[in-house]
Formats: sequence, structure tokens, C-alpha cells
Amino acid sequence: MSSLFSLTLCFVILLFSVTKGYFVAYSLGLSLVILLVTFTYQGFPFAILLKMGYVSSQKAFSIITILLLIGVVTSIWMVSGTIPALVYYGTQFINPQYFILSAFLLSCIISVLLGTSFGTVSTVGVALMIMAKEGNIEPHIIAGAIIAGGYFGDRCSPMSSSAHLIASLTKTNLYKNLAYLMTTAWFPFIASTIVYFFLSLDNPIQASSHNLLAEIPQIFDINLLVLCPAIAVFFLCLLKIEVKVTLGISIAIALFLGCFVQNYSWLQMLQFVVFGFHLDSQSQLAEALTGGGILSMMRVSVVVVISTFLVGIIVGTKTLASVEKVFRRISSKSGLFLSTIAVGLVSAAFGCTQTLAILMTYQLMKDKYEHRKVSHYQLAIDIENTAVVLAPLVPWNIAGLVPATILMTDSGFIPYAVYLYLIPVFNWVGFKLVESRRLCKS
Repeated sequence: MSSLFSLTLCFVILLFSVTKGYFVAYSLGLSLVILLVTFTYQGFPFAILLKMGYVSSQKAFSIITILLLIGVVTSIWMVSGTIPALVYYGTQFINPQYFILSAFLLSCIISVLLGTSFGTVSTVGVALMIMAKEGNIEPHIIAGAIIAGGYFGDRCSPMSSSAHLIASLTKTNLYKNLAYLMTTAWFPFIASTIVYFFLSLDNPIQASSHNLLAEIPQIFDINLLVLCPAIAVFFLCLLKIEVKVTLGISIAIALFLGCFVQNYSWLQMLQFVVFGFHLDSQSQLAEALTGGGILSMMRVSVVVVISTFLVGIIVGTKTLASVEKVFRRISSKSGLFLSTIAVGLVSAAFGCTQTLAILMTYQLMKDKYEHRKVSHYQLAIDIENTAVVLAPLVPWNIAGLVPATILMTDSGFIPYAVYLYLIPVFNWVGFKLVESRRLCKS
């Protein structure tokens, strides 16, 4: 059995798993078995293959703790009333005439605080979607704005698991990466804001039921105090405090608020930490405020470990050597970035997860960046500006499929997730302009 045939078979299995809604770790595990059998049959020692995978998977271990802490933060912020307060106060400022624009901006803010697109979509995103449907706004438009805003923070939040993964892979400083990412985000962000402004004018919310918002203060004690966990994260990040310490402090504050302000018992808090938050209610709020917990991130951690193991074997056996030869012919920075876009898209389509897209893009492009003596920081930024934001635009990739499912819509949101495809477009144009100026000067 040829390696390319095996890779194609793995792709089909992953695609089938995603479309059927199966946990992607199962299909990744089966793909791992197929590749191990294939490469062993081709003459690679089984022990060497395992070593390739293990060495690669070690890069994932450093972020597992952070992933678990993020899971705890998501659930405990719900318990403490932090996320309900963010939803409650945030939606008070929404003008019906600019609902779509407000949804995008609010999702951006929440995603920076949470560091996860899924967390943003499953909290404030669901609330916004319910309001939009009651206001007769096209669901695909509002879903595109929410998901784009969700990935604003997924790309440049200090709590983002993808940002930590890329910093770990490229051996770069997280906060320096975030600073560079902000400089490459302004023009796409402004352009996206303009697009959502005009979409808002054409699609004003017609009628809105405030039942959802009215339920929040009935269930939670909403005051400025419960915003302290989010405020702590904001200021600690500004001070560049180590992320694990930042998350730990925020969790400690939220635990205190959950017990002494929201009146949950310590036993309930422990259950929420492990299993995630849920309300014992049949209200709409119970559907919006649910999730998080260690177990939710354990599933993500398993996917990350298996993905890194798979990529290590694929790269170690030089299965994609023919693809790498094509990239060696590229000399310009714009061409290098365009190649990274192509690899990011293919990796997102093949891997069906954002994690695998990141890992494959890094493995396939790192030698080319090193050969051209491009810094590790530029590689990290280019991966953020390609693989991270392009993965949600692949209809069967769980990076977009899961948020769309949570928002009760489908891949029709993709044309309206403007920010996600303006990031690579604007950055490529920027490289071309710099090269044009150099040619003019010479």
C-alpha cells in the first residue's frame, strides 16, 4: 500500500468522522494505525516510527496544562457570574440598527478575554443568535460575524490554546507574537468593521425579545464585582505575567465569587471544574450558558497529542517530500507567504482540525523559512495569519463546523466571516507592496 494512498484513505476517514459528528480522536487514532501499518510494510522499523511520533508529540505536552486551565476558566467564569455579566452588560450597548456590527465587536472582546472561539460562540454567540433570529436577521450573516469575532481572540489572545501551540512549536515568546499579530490585524479589522457596518444598515434587527437578558439577573447576582476575574486577566496580561499564573489567579478570584456572591457550594464548584457548568433550568439561558471544565479540554488534549504524533510520522518518513521540493523554488516573501496559505488550506482540509492544520503547516514550512533565514517569529506570525484563520473556512473542519452547529446554522456563514479571509489577503498584499517599493528603489 502506497503512502499517498494511505494518506488519502486517512483523509476520507477524517472527513466521514467530521460529517457524521463522531469524536475526531477516533478517526485520528484509526489513521495513526493505518499509517503505522503502511510505513512498517514499506520497511520503516516500528520502533523508529513510534520514536518519530513521540518526539513530535512532546511539543504538545507543554500546552496541555494551559488547555486544562482554560477549560476550568470557561466553566468557573460562568459559575462566578463573569460570563453572564459580560453578556448582560455587553448586549445593553447594542443598537438595533447596528446589530451585526455590534455582534462582531462584542465577540471580538469576549474572545480576547476567553481565548477560545468555541467558548465565545457557546456563550455570548448563542445569546446573540437567539436575539438575531427573533429580530428576523439572516442567520448566516450573524453567524459569520460571531465566528469571525470569535477567531479574533483565538488568533491573538494570551489565553488562546492555538497561540500557545504555535509559540511552543516555533520556540518564540508568546507576548512578542501577540504584539506582532496586532500590527498585522489592524487593516483587516477596520475593513471587516466597515463591511459589517453596511451589512448592519441593510439588515437591522426588527424586533427583539429581551427575555434572555431578563433571566440573567434573576439567576445570577450581576454587579461590577463579578467582572474581577476578567479584569485580572486583562491587567496581568498587560504586565506580561506568566499565563499559567494569570489563569490561576483568575480562577481563584472566580471560585471566591462563585461561593460567596453566587452562593454555590464548594462541592458544586468542584463538579463544575471537572464536568463543566450547566444550569438546572429549562430556560433559554440554560442553553446559552453551558460548557467548559477539565473533561471538555481533555478531549481537545487527546486530539492535540494524536495530531502531533501523526504529523511526526508523516514528516519523519518524508511522505510529503515532493511538496517540499516545490517550495524550495520560491524566493520572494510574498511567494513564501502564498505557499504558507496553500499549505494551511490543504492541511486544514486534510486534518479536519485547526490543530492538525497548524502542525502540518509548521512541519512543511519551517525548513523553507530557515533556508531563507527568515526568523522564527515571522514563521509564527505567518502560521497565525494562514492556518489558524483559514481552518474555519473549510466546511468540514471542526474549527468552523462546531461553531456553526452551536449557532444552529451551517457552512453558509463562510462568506460572511469576512475577517478570516481578509487577514491572509491583506498580509499577502502587504508583502507585495514592500517588494514593489524595493524594486522601484533599485
